[in-house]
Amino acid sequence: MKKIIILASLVVIMTACSNSNDKFDATGTFEATENIVSAEQNGKLISFLINEGELVEAGFEAGLIDTMQLYLQIQQLQAQKAVFQNQKPDSEKQLAATREQLQKARLEQKRYQDLLRDGATSEKTVDDINNQVKVLERQLDAQQSALQKQLATLSAQVTATDAQIDVLQNQLSKCHIVAPVRGTVLEKYAEQNELAVVGKPLFKIADIENMYLKAYITSSQLTDVKIGQKVRVFADFGGNDRKEYDSTITWISQRSEFTPKTILTNDERADLVYAIKIAVKNDGYIKIGMYGEMKLK
Repeated sequence: MKKIIILASLVVIMTACSNSNDKFDATGTFEATENIVSAEQNGKLISFLINEGELVEAGFEAGLIDTMQLYLQIQQLQAQKAVFQNQKPDSEKQLAATREQLQKARLEQKRYQDLLRDGATSEKTVDDINNQVKVLERQLDAQQSALQKQLATLSAQVTATDAQIDVLQNQLSKCHIVAPVRGTVLEKYAEQNELAVVGKPLFKIADIENMYLKAYITSSQLTDVKIGQKVRVFADFGGNDRKEYDSTITWISQRSEFTPKTILTNDERADLVYAIKIAVKNDGYIKIGMYGEMKLK
């Protein structure tokens, strides 16, 4: 009698399992793309304005790390840049006197050359004025070269200062803690007035409006699925309570893996399965980690 009861129980269990397996083609858990926002600068959190469960937009400023030291460094570099700018020489004014002397010397040179042709002056006098013109020309060239080098040096110093200011401006922008995506704050790891250090996690955010079911299929099911395919997804709320969603397969793994112990497929004994991701538009009921089922249309 006991044997009959045991056999009957096994038949019922096997039948129930068979019927359960017929309801879906794969199961898995719902996931969302999570982002952990960490501090990118050291300093005191002078403001931190987010709370767990809050929906924030991309670019929302969630907090601010003390910026005073960076601001003062930028002010110092800007003053230094102004000094370099003021030290740039006015080439035209500094060369004006030498050019005027050279112009007069060239006029004298022409006049003496005319006098020499008329026999009214000596060749030595002409040679002297020629030498004077050459000396002034070389002097003008030397002054131009020196001024150009001085101007180039100061311009390079201004450029280097600008680069240092840009670095500090970039660091200053990193003091502003912003949400990278539109989503819901899942966890908060810091509070206002605490000390932030580079790399310290501050909060976790995820787009829970656009979630996906990560499920597993066997190799025999690969021919039945493809990216972009419409499927039916059921969120499992426990017991027989399920909610259906029209969904789309967005990713199929190119590599097989051993069956996760928590995952059921049509062939539970299969050694290797392939992960797939199915995009689901969340209506507010689906939670991260909730079990779900997939049925091919």
